[in-house]
Amino acid sequence: MACGNTYSGHSQRVIPNNYMTNHTSFCQEDAARESNLPFQRIFEAQPRLILLLEPDLTIQGATDAYLEETLTAREEIMGKHIFDVFPDNLKGAAGSSTSGIFASIEQVLATGQPHKLDVIRYDIPDPTCAGEFLERYWSTIHTPVLGEGGAITCIIHETANVTEREKAKRQLQESQEREQDALAQADQQRIRLERLFEQAPAALAMLEGPQLVFGVVNKAYQQLFPGRQLQGLPLFEALPELKNQPIDDIIRKVYATGETFEGKEVLVPMYRSEGQPLEDIYWSFIYQALYDAQGQVNGILIFALDVTDFVLARRVAEKSAEVLQTLNQELEERVARRTTALQQAQAGAEKQKIRLERLFMDAPAAICILDGPTMVFELVNPIYQQLFPGRELLGKPILEALPEIADNTVYETFRRVYETGITHEEQEMFIPLARPQDGVLEDRYFKYIQQARYNELGQIDGILVLAFEVTEQVKARRAVEASARQLQLITDSLPVLIGYLDKEEKYRFANKAYETWFPFKAESLLGRPVLDVIGEKAYQNVKGYIDRALAGQQLDFEATMPYKDGFIKHIQTSYVPDVQNGQIEGFYTLVTDVTEQVEARLALQQSEHEAKAIAEELATANEELRMANQQLTHTNADLDNFIYTASHDLKAPISNIEMLMEELLLELPQESLQAPEIKSILQMIKGAIDRFRKTIDHLTEITKLQKDHLSETKLVSLEQTVQEVMLDMEQGIQKVGAQIEVAVRNCPQIPFSEKNLRSIVYNLLSNALKYHHPDRKPEIKVSCHQEAEYLVLTVQDNGLGLSAAQQEKLFSMFRRFHDHVEGSGIGLYMVKRMVDNAGGKIEVDSEKGQGSTFRVFLLQEV
Repeated sequence: MACGNTYSGHSQRVIPNNYMTNHTSFCQEDAARESNLPFQRIFEAQPRLILLLEPDLTIQGATDAYLEETLTAREEIMGKHIFDVFPDNLKGAAGSSTSGIFASIEQVLATGQPHKLDVIRYDIPDPTCAGEFLERYWSTIHTPVLGEGGAITCIIHETANVTEREKAKRQLQESQEREQDALAQADQQRIRLERLFEQAPAALAMLEGPQLVFGVVNKAYQQLFPGRQLQGLPLFEALPELKNQPIDDIIRKVYATGETFEGKEVLVPMYRSEGQPLEDIYWSFIYQALYDAQGQVNGILIFALDVTDFVLARRVAEKSAEVLQTLNQELEERVARRTTALQQAQAGAEKQKIRLERLFMDAPAAICILDGPTMVFELVNPIYQQLFPGRELLGKPILEALPEIADNTVYETFRRVYETGITHEEQEMFIPLARPQDGVLEDRYFKYIQQARYNELGQIDGILVLAFEVTEQVKARRAVEASARQLQLITDSLPVLIGYLDKEEKYRFANKAYETWFPFKAESLLGRPVLDVIGEKAYQNVKGYIDRALAGQQLDFEATMPYKDGFIKHIQTSYVPDVQNGQIEGFYTLVTDVTEQVEARLALQQSEHEAKAIAEELATANEELRMANQQLTHTNADLDNFIYTASHDLKAPISNIEMLMEELLLELPQESLQAPEIKSILQMIKGAIDRFRKTIDHLTEITKLQKDHLSETKLVSLEQTVQEVMLDMEQGIQKVGAQIEVAVRNCPQIPFSEKNLRSIVYNLLSNALKYHHPDRKPEIKVSCHQEAEYLVLTVQDNGLGLSAAQQEKLFSMFRRFHDHVEGSGIGLYMVKRMVDNAGGKIEVDSEKGQGSTFRVFLLQEV
């Protein structure tokens, strides 16, 4: 985490290229080591949701709040690509969320400037259900962190979970749309009702208030009383003849009880027009109560028909009466639906208002709403009030409640948002505020968002504010930066190489001393693998130590490091594992140049060796040894003759050699036998006799193999032979954990002794297993190909390999068996003899420490 403690909001910063935990790797006092630990904890404990990304989008750090919000664990995401941890939800409706994030980061890398994304939907994996995702909305900004050279060392990915806000906005929008639909439908119903009133073939009128004033009168109703003024007059003033008639009691009862009354063919004497006599008129009518928003009766709907003619001609009017009844029912249903829709729209709007207020008041962030151009605090939730203890905010203009911000940039941004409607966001706004107890100004820092609020006409009428106080985080970051700068100064002044390697073996810290050894600036080493810096040969010399350090082992060792041609260093090194929460995150390195001391020690050892060799060369054999050698000349000749004879008669008894030895002992003077030189020669002769015995046994075996090859030659399968040998060697293969790759499926059958072929394969595989490299798992490849008249069997391993001197010794052993030293290739010698006898040959390629390749050329025709 090369820059985890250097976060400085969303402005560019040139920061020291070291990580805060490096301080603990080189300061030897425990107190110094412990003092730096809180800075990392402070970073991880920040309430903001922050990821630290490498330019290749590898995750290098995360705050606890980010892990909690994204339902992830630090050990599961560290060192991984961000899109491997948070892939696209292919089942969701969000489209490619990663493309938006990637485009933003690309812009940051290209411009070196911060970039803020609009709110996006980016679902996160559901840890409780594999393959499923949880719907999330985020407000995200990417900020580059620049090194001293201006290069981007990492990217700060800061985000905020605005899911609830977006869902609330969506729900509010949906609710508003439903309300608008309801109101539109209600308005449409109103228009339809008015049209129905006006165009209905029946007489309709609406009486309003307890005085039953004619509020609405349709044309048909007015035509019942031509020339009479109805509109705007109380019922009994416009139609006084109804007074004291049954209609008077009926209509007042409907108003008092809300119970609908339906009259059929009721006789009501009335004046048709002014100056006309009373007429007996039969009416079919409905009196229906009308209600206000509180459910109180506030009028009566009159549906009236003059049915005088129908009564007089009932039979003719029956059908018309049925149509009228149907119309009455439809009218009632429409009126009922309109009333219900209006009531539901009003209730929904009120419910949404209450819900939105509760959402603001219960939100875990500081929220307030400022109303009007003077920005009066209309709503202040508890967390926002806690930012200003002892101050009365609600109902006051912002400059009255917080007068000290009048000359601060924050008030300018408030005015700009109110005037332009453009949302404004700050990450670390410095706002000095007075303490309520003594009025002293305190330095405080806030992160906030100011967003315009619009009324139903689309005009700005207020500002919504979402705020967080980040004073403690800013102070902590500045303290960490100061500590980091001090650590860099200390380590740069030391004459040793001090570094830190992470779990991927990449440098996360390097002091200035590295620049004297390698052609890199110290800061440019950060993020580079150690292999790329020190080279392959030097890396192989310390790879084993690196693995042990990453396994948690503290090491002190010396090594010779061939960094490049002509540049070799002898180093004394300490590796100290970095253990955090029980996990190995990397290790600290302390490298001291001891080249001069080592070269002086080697020069001394070489001088001692040369002196010893000179002393040995000066030790010459005395005269007694010379006489003993003359005495042994005859014996050696006899032994040579015997060996020659024994090689042609493999069954000759070995006891003859021992008898010659006994005769030799009898012939030599007793005092000569006590001389050290004579004893050494006798021991050499005895050893030779033992080797001769083994040689004769081996020659006998070789002769038998030759006979077997001549008598048992037939077409054999190389693939089947290899499989059978591997089955015989299964325990040995499993014991060393060897991986054997066999590619002989397409090899043709060859004329060869089946027993000899098995022996060849067995000896080659056994040799590869026996001399495997102790620092790596054995890997053996068995293959074949055709070359001229030969089928070439190849056995390649990654074992110890042979130096040039060892290869020469092996070839010499092939040429002269009596030069063979026990344990270094008796099996290979037998392989050589069997292949030679069959008209083939063996080639060997080997490199010390890398492995060996044996190629056996077998004739395909006998």
